[in-house]
Amino acid sequence: MLGLVENHSLPRTAAFFDLDKTVIAKSSTLTFSKSFYQGGLINRRAVLRTAYAQFVFLAGGADHDQMERMRSYLSALCRGWNVEQVKEIVAETLHDLIDPIIYDEAASLIEEHHTAGRDVVIVSTSGAEVVEPIGELLGADRVVATRMVVGDDGCFTGEVEYYAYGPTKAEAVKELAQSEGYDLGRCYAYSDSATDVPMLEAVGHPFAVNPDRALRREALTRAWPILDFHRPVRLKQRIPAPPRPALVAAAAVGAAAATAGLVWFASRRRATAG
Repeated sequence: MLGLVENHSLPRTAAFFDLDKTVIAKSSTLTFSKSFYQGGLINRRAVLRTAYAQFVFLAGGADHDQMERMRSYLSALCRGWNVEQVKEIVAETLHDLIDPIIYDEAASLIEEHHTAGRDVVIVSTSGAEVVEPIGELLGADRVVATRMVVGDDGCFTGEVEYYAYGPTKAEAVKELAQSEGYDLGRCYAYSDSATDVPMLEAVGHPFAVNPDRALRREALTRAWPILDFHRPVRLKQRIPAPPRPALVAAAAVGAAAATAGLVWFASRRRATAG
């Protein structure tokens, strides 16, 4: 359990989640490669190359250098893509591609943090056009993601405006804490990758989820809890979690109002009958 409902007289808190292999079982960006191919954005060779990149990523072999090469490759690949077309493809295929690969354990954690009164923030290296709809699907309160430069023609230039990776993620978490009033010492963070150690270090409750070898060593050295997520499940097939505190309060007020109404109605009828 993650503790009691937050005391709202204290500073606010949040739970920061990496996305790929932490909340979902694959790379969010690479998962859409077939859809981008069907939409005419990439060719068959690119589909095969992204499939190989997905394999390397899932095998836990994507170290810092490989992630940099992947970033360079994907940046060049999306040059000239129409941003609105990308958003449409993601929106049309989101439920078919992403919903089945969401970890049940991660979805439960997100619900528990919301129930405890904490904000949920997705912090991902993938592009905002992909991460933001996934964040909405998950019920996240905020999203931090990589942003590509968009030209006057509405297409990606291939340049990166903001790269949410490594120390940059930690900086984003600290900036959010300052702007939103989060107490980082009471915040939580979850990731599978050693590249996210700076983000994990920034909070009082870091967790290694399905960690790669380097992060597992780091977690064992620092006595960080290690979680094993392995049950992807569609959100609609899950048992709903208890409602958030605000909804509980609203339901209680509604029930009280309904009860008061019935009492008033019954007493009025008795008075009329008398």
